[in-house]
Amino acid sequence: MKEANWKNSDKYFHARGNYDAAKRGPGGRWAAKVIRENYQSGLSGQGAEDTAADQAANEWGRKGGDPNKYRPKGLPDKYR
Repeated sequence: MKEANWKNSDKYFHARGNYDAAKRGPGGRWAAKVIRENYQSGLSGQGAEDTAADQAANEWGRKGGDPNKYRPKGLPDKYR
C-alpha cells in the first residue's frame, strides 16, 4: 500500500490483504482478523468513520468478496 502511494487505495488494500489471507484457509482468516483489526484499532489514528470503513473492507475480503469492489481507477495492474 505504501509502495503504491495511490490516492483512495486504502480500502482496496485492506480488502485484498484479507482476501488473500482467507484463501489460505481458516488460519489465514483468523490471522487476518486478529492482526489487522488489532493493528488498525490501535494505530490508525484516522478517526472512527475511517476505521469503520476499513473494517468493512477487511470483512468483505475475509468473506471472499472481490477486492476489486474497492479498487480505485488507474491503480497499476501490479497491485492485483
